Amino acid sequence: MARKAAAGVVATLPGGGGGEPSSPVQKVWKPELYKIQLEAPAPCPMRCQRTLPLPPTKCTAEEVELDNQAARLYGSEYHGLMGHLEAEHLLGLTGGEGSYLVRRSPMSDGFYTLSLRFNKRTKHYKLFHKPGVGHYLREQDKRFDSVYDMVADGLINFHMQLHASPIIQQINQQTKNCYQQSPYMTLNGRKLRALSNELGKTNAAAAAAGAAATGAAKDEAAPKDVDVPLTPAQPSASQPPTVAVDPMPLIYEKLHHFKVHTFKGLNWCEFCANFLWGFTAQGVKCEACGFVAHTKCSELVPPKCVPDLKRIRGVFGTDLATMVQLDPRHQIPFVVRRCVEEVEARGMLQEGIYRVSGFADEIEALKLALDREGEKTDMSEAAYGNVNVIAGTLKLYLRLLPVPLITFQAYPSFMTAGRNSKQAEQLMLMSEAVRRLPPAHYSCLQYMLEHLKRVASHYAVNKMNEHNLATVFAPTLIATPQHMTNLTEEIFMLSSLITHCKTIFA
Repeated sequence: MARKAAAGVVATLPGGGGGEPSSPVQKVWKPELYKIQLEAPAPCPMRCQRTLPLPPTKCTAEEVELDNQAARLYGSEYHGLMGHLEAEHLLGLTGGEGSYLVRRSPMSDGFYTLSLRFNKRTKHYKLFHKPGVGHYLREQDKRFDSVYDMVADGLINFHMQLHASPIIQQINQQTKNCYQQSPYMTLNGRKLRALSNELGKTNAAAAAAGAAATGAAKDEAAPKDVDVPLTPAQPSASQPPTVAVDPMPLIYEKLHHFKVHTFKGLNWCEFCANFLWGFTAQGVKCEACGFVAHTKCSELVPPKCVPDLKRIRGVFGTDLATMVQLDPRHQIPFVVRRCVEEVEARGMLQEGIYRVSGFADEIEALKLALDREGEKTDMSEAAYGNVNVIAGTLKLYLRLLPVPLITFQAYPSFMTAGRNSKQAEQLMLMSEAVRRLPPAHYSCLQYMLEHLKRVASHYAVNKMNEHNLATVFAPTLIATPQHMTNLTEEIFMLSSLITHCKTIFA
């Protein structure tokens, strides 16, 4: 059961009544493209198993040297002189999806050929290399450090074109109206409002001083790379004023400085919420404010670059593995660690802990503080007297992870384990399932489950046993399909994980 409240949604569980309006925790990121990329074939270099034949006697010394250079440059992936029919036969006979080799075509002139197997067909491409530049197919194409990286990127793009074209088409058909509902606005709305107020005061003072000195020329074009004060349009008598929904209403315009970027780890477009697919140069990033987007999406982003936002972009909505890499000293993100410590210090006996959330405004305020101040954030009882605000912020952080703690790849294994009716076999299968998780997800899931087990040990007072906690956290921790509403099996599986976490992670 769930009943809507002014500031969010309140879930009702056995052992407790309604609670405070909670923070909205609907998922921000769209996982479909990420899941499709996971299914792309991996590169499989076909090693040359034969001794390369000596060049014909009529070959020049230059041609011999080029052949030797190719062997040194491409290694065992280089098969020497080989026609396209022989390459197709070899890859089709002994190679699978993603297999590839490098060869010298009998008719080549200053280039080599990359032969690649995809979708049961062999594709052939002219292959070039420049020292200090890298491998590439055409002058205008991406550069790669290795042929393996080039093939990995190509296979992903082939796979996406074949299986994700409807989603990509939707991305290409977006309009500027999508900006207000974008993840960028969802995650940064409060920060933008705060910065907007500061900019508004500065710009108003500057505009007043300028008007007093010289007078403003109404029709004069404003420079596009500096802050430009704007004047709200006056509504006509026949047209009622409209309510502005932009958290930065009529303050200034500033162009974004988008540049093609190769992202490490997993990243999502902050405009359309879809995954940035590919192996390299997956999208663009604003050098000033850090806005991340597909190249096509960046064309629709309004010219409202806020450089000051870059220093408080924070951690909410960032991939877990990326977070752990930023601070190798800790396997658990500081938001999770600090929230858990605070809940265990003063919330274990709170009735309905994690079921009852704090008010959305207070949770958003704590989120902003964590993004701005990091580990130094004051989360004491004096700063946040309602411990449900801390609990709600932790749920929000986990909910905004692009890849949930129980990942898309591991989800089927967990569900198979949960459906096993024999407890000994179920626990063995769950132990195998958790070891399929990436290290960052494994450590954080273990940390969370052990915490929830300790919370459940106070069920007599807080009314939150393993099943109740699983009901609250299932939509947050598990990579469930977005259309799924019946989570009975997921709740049962998560309840078993909480109950037997020490055995499963032993």
